[in-house]
Amino acid sequence: MRMLLAPDSFKGTYSAAEVAAAIAEGMGQADVCPVADGGEGTLDAIRDAAALRTVRARAHDPLGREIVAEYGASANGQVAVVETAAAAGLDLIGPHERDAEAASTSGVGELIATAIDRGAGRVIVTVGGSATTDGGTGAIEAIEARGGLRGAELTVICDVNTKFLMAAEVYAPQKGASPDTVARLTDRLTRLAEALPRDPREVPMTGAAGGLSGGLWARYGAKLVPGAAWVLDFLNFDDRLSRASAVVTGEGRLDTQTFEGKLVGEVARRARAADKPVHAVVGSSELSEAQAVELGLASVTIASDLPALRAAGERLSAGRLA
Repeated sequence: MRMLLAPDSFKGTYSAAEVAAAIAEGMGQADVCPVADGGEGTLDAIRDAAALRTVRARAHDPLGREIVAEYGASANGQVAVVETAAAAGLDLIGPHERDAEAASTSGVGELIATAIDRGAGRVIVTVGGSATTDGGTGAIEAIEARGGLRGAELTVICDVNTKFLMAAEVYAPQKGASPDTVARLTDRLTRLAEALPRDPREVPMTGAAGGLSGGLWARYGAKLVPGAAWVLDFLNFDDRLSRASAVVTGEGRLDTQTFEGKLVGEVARRARAADKPVHAVVGSSELSEAQAVELGLASVTIASDLPALRAAGERLSAGRLA
């Protein structure tokens, strides 16, 4: 069997490339295609295919501390790819520091402004994996402080389909928010939506990265694009799928959010359309067997470390599924 390996990162643990390499080591031979959905790791997933060079720039982390972050730029600098997680990522702060009310996307705005300063006429912002629920306020303020977009166009690659006002309820608890905090954050997002030039509340994908996507859409007319589909298309996934016998995908955790535009769901949809079986190797799963079947998965294997990922590759290659 010719296996196509297309896992996402295991958030905070292993990159998509590390996951794919470990499974491939156990499997022996496979088409290795690490992917992403717009969240952390998206820049790494597309860097080589897009021939992007790495640019380092000063910015601030979600809690306002100065950092040096990276973004990608084309050879002539006219196109830039800014990954939200590089400046506002949940992984940039410790578990004890998580503060969904205080965390800001200002660093993302700083990177966007720096890319424009250096000649970018188009900035692609990959949105996901953030520590924030500020509706993009920090990013907008940082961009405006540097002169606005100055004619540049924004394209926002979103990791979820969630709407603006659901951002706090769905994602803020994992960013350190209590139920009371979630209620305050939702009120804050409501007030922000009412003050923005366009109302993002009922627009799909505006809730990505705590509403950052919605803020950029409402303030600047940014184009919102489903992240998983965009990355897979960029990496010629469908062509690679046509030459494969089966697909192995995965992420750190399968849960109901997987149905909201996440990578595993999009891979499963495409594999089902191509009549190819798709197997998931994940760090953990909260899905029932019925939900896994609904998603289109032929099997789900739990593997939380590199030896377990290699063992999963061996079992999948031999047809002995866990």
